Amino acid sequence: MKLSSLATRRVGLGLLAAALIAAMAFVMMRAGPLAPVRVTVTQVAEGSLAPALFGIGTVEARRSYLIGPTVAGRVRTVAVDVGDAVRAGQLLAEMDPVDLDERTAALDAAIARAGSAMAAADALRRDAQARKALAAVNARRYVELGAQNFISAGAVEARLQEQVSADAVLSAAESNLAAARQDQQRLAAERAGLRQQRANVRLLAPNDGVVTSRDAEPGSTVVAGQAVVRVIEPSSLWVRMRLDQGRSTGLAVGLHARIALRSNPGMPIPGKVARVEAVSDSVTEERIAHVSFDQLPASLSLGELAEVSLSLPATVSAVLLPNAAIKRQQGRTGVWAVEEGALRFVPVRLGQSSLDGRVQVLDGLKPGATVLVHSEKDIGADTRIKIVESLAGSRP
Repeated sequence: MKLSSLATRRVGLGLLAAALIAAMAFVMMRAGPLAPVRVTVTQVAEGSLAPALFGIGTVEARRSYLIGPTVAGRVRTVAVDVGDAVRAGQLLAEMDPVDLDERTAALDAAIARAGSAMAAADALRRDAQARKALAAVNARRYVELGAQNFISAGAVEARLQEQVSADAVLSAAESNLAAARQDQQRLAAERAGLRQQRANVRLLAPNDGVVTSRDAEPGSTVVAGQAVVRVIEPSSLWVRMRLDQGRSTGLAVGLHARIALRSNPGMPIPGKVARVEAVSDSVTEERIAHVSFDQLPASLSLGELAEVSLSLPATVSAVLLPNAAIKRQQGRTGVWAVEEGALRFVPVRLGQSSLDGRVQVLDGLKPGATVLVHSEKDIGADTRIKIVESLAGSRP
């Protein structure tokens, strides 16, 4: 009797252990590490794509002027402040002229003296011309008398010598007059240079614009080329944007753009690509482009961040996939195709992409194929999968 009860108890315990093992195996196969990986899939479809490029940029001015002196000096006055609208030729600031006015006055006096010297040289030249004419007449008369033996040969030679001397005196007078004129021209050129320097101490606006910076105050000393005032042309504002080099295919001048300013992201502003820089940033691996506004907004500030979307021409009809379906396996780009419940990695050649997350497949897939999009974890060709509508929520 005791042996029968003991055998029954052992059988019961064995059945219980088998049930527990079966339950654990079931749980492991359904929800444990041996359970199939839940995935979402999509059917490959064919269609056209409206590709676009996206980049971040800042508002800058195409035409910005740094107004400063051409020589070192001390700032005398600054006539404008930040935010002031200025006109072309308006006085913005003035440097201390130091001794330029006095040097100009000294040159004016020197030029007047040179004019007097030139007048005296001209008078001497006219006197020399008269003496030369008289010497020529006397020499001609003496030559004629000498030919008739009325006077001696010595007297004739004396008159001829007077004529030569008169010619030399006239040449000297003309040279002195030319030297006086050259001296006056030199002094006039020096005065013009000083007047130009005097004009340069007045810092004028080169064009209509707005003052964006006041970098020096009266009494401060600045070096040549240092900015005292900065002015921009508001009509020249544009966005300097950066794009990833790997996703910049199709970037060109003239592309239509939508500019979302940080101050008003809900109302994009139309524009177009005005310039594409020939030199890219090799450190950040970005290309640089400038996007102009079709119409400048009322309130626009320099340095404001902007998100720019560039529209590219629509592509021809091709296979389209979600960007999330593109995987990399052993250095190859492709997708996981689902065929009769099994996975197979299919290499593909990609084309352009759109901002809504779709990418163009040029080669490797045909319409109608089933492609894995998302999975709970990393998968391989021998991974068991379970296709679900969504990965959100708890595992049943």
